[in-house]
Amino acid sequence: MPSRNRRCPPYFNRRNLRMLSSPGGHAAMPSTDVAAPVSPERHRPALALTLILTCQMMLMLDATVVNIALPDIGQELGFSAAGLSWVLNAYTLAFGGLLLIGGRIGDLIGRRRALTIGVLAFTAASLLGGLVDSAGWLLFARAAQGAAAALTAPSTLALVATATAFGEGRERERALGLFTATAAAGSAIGMILGGILTEAGSWRWTLFINVPVGLAVAALIPLTIAETQRHRARFDVAGALTGTGGVTALVYAFIRAADHGWGDAQVTWAFAAAVLLPVFLLVERRVRRPVVALELFAVRNRVIAFAAMLLVPAAMFGVFYFDTQYFQFVRDYSPLRAGVAFLPLAVGIFAASTLAGRLLARHGLKKVAGTGLALAFAGVLWQSTLSTGSGYWTTLFVPLAVNGFGVGLVFMPLSVLILTGIRPDQAGAASGLMQTMQQVGGALGLSALVTVYGSAARGAGGPASGPGAMAEGFSAGLLAAAAFMAVALVLVLASRTPRAHRPTGSEQQGLNTRVGPAR
Repeated sequence: MPSRNRRCPPYFNRRNLRMLSSPGGHAAMPSTDVAAPVSPERHRPALALTLILTCQMMLMLDATVVNIALPDIGQELGFSAAGLSWVLNAYTLAFGGLLLIGGRIGDLIGRRRALTIGVLAFTAASLLGGLVDSAGWLLFARAAQGAAAALTAPSTLALVATATAFGEGRERERALGLFTATAAAGSAIGMILGGILTEAGSWRWTLFINVPVGLAVAALIPLTIAETQRHRARFDVAGALTGTGGVTALVYAFIRAADHGWGDAQVTWAFAAAVLLPVFLLVERRVRRPVVALELFAVRNRVIAFAAMLLVPAAMFGVFYFDTQYFQFVRDYSPLRAGVAFLPLAVGIFAASTLAGRLLARHGLKKVAGTGLALAFAGVLWQSTLSTGSGYWTTLFVPLAVNGFGVGLVFMPLSVLILTGIRPDQAGAASGLMQTMQQVGGALGLSALVTVYGSAARGAGGPASGPGAMAEGFSAGLLAAAAFMAVALVLVLASRTPRAHRPTGSEQQGLNTRVGPAR
């Protein structure tokens, strides 16, 4: 890299930057698995890549595809306005809480087998979710989807980055580029697809759509993808259970408070159960192979980047949730029209993600991340001015585009900031933790924002009193989401510009192969 790019460490060349460009919660970095020899009949790299990209798209879509269907789900299954957030959080909590364990399972049983089992489990959970007739069973199915996604996700990118079917050099770079583009667009496309499916059929089709796709993918994986070598893996079950349990207790407390107020007994008990989080820290300090390597938090810049990775999805989940209901409850949009209304957000994210690598190499981490967060903050703050009489083009179309473009710029520099100076044996653990932060941040943030919404809506007469009270609540929730973006911006601006560092041979090899979770 030319000397003018000193702000960006030289080993983050264009190839590595492309590999880090995914803005959603994506698969953990693969380990350095060596694929088994590929027989001639299995050497179908185009089909193999199509299957892997389809898996990744399913996982990203299901984080958001049910958003547009939330009003229909709430009406049919009897969810409260705040309780609907569990339809999203059940998926993201299970996904984020079990992601690192899923990576270890892939090491133990082989990436292809883990991918196949994960896809089949995801398909079965999707079928169950589409058939349920009660709120409890739907939440169970969504949690099962998230657990299956946690098993599937770590193997998708691993198979792209290390499978011999994709060769070396330009062919593998092209595969990685397509993977990151798919991941970048997945969540936003989910909003649009959810509108189409709900309008054409019912909310159940946002889940049924996974069934034929998942069965086809699972049947073709053994025919096109070679198995990887297996590695011994240890499981920090206590860490996974206490960490996920503590976060779930916090999410429940916030959502319960939105419906029943802070004095509710169950809110008190839920906050008390969050004591599992300090227990989680004690467990991670003592076990030999922790699910979260606490030494990763020893570097200031990395802590800042992790915090920003938590806050940005926290704000964006609020944008998805509140805008969806505003479009349908306040503006009386059909599901299809509500889904299409998110198009400027999707276009903004995709456009910025394609530019982020070049901008990062030219302007450095802080400028690109800071600009992206400033734009995202401005976009969300602008949306918080919505009311019952707001016009779509001025209050939502333009700020959604600005917000999307800003978010599309943010995740690559944050990823680079996390991986700068990391040892090769820690790179996978850092990447897995980064993606866990995104999923958990989205769930925690949405639960907190729903509490803000509930308080504001009750102050305006309650959601049942009409669109005016709901719009008041949505506005307050989006204002709080903008505050999350503002805190992330301040943190990034407080980071130190990484010094240029020429890596050793082992460091370069580890970064180029995207070393997997430490075992």
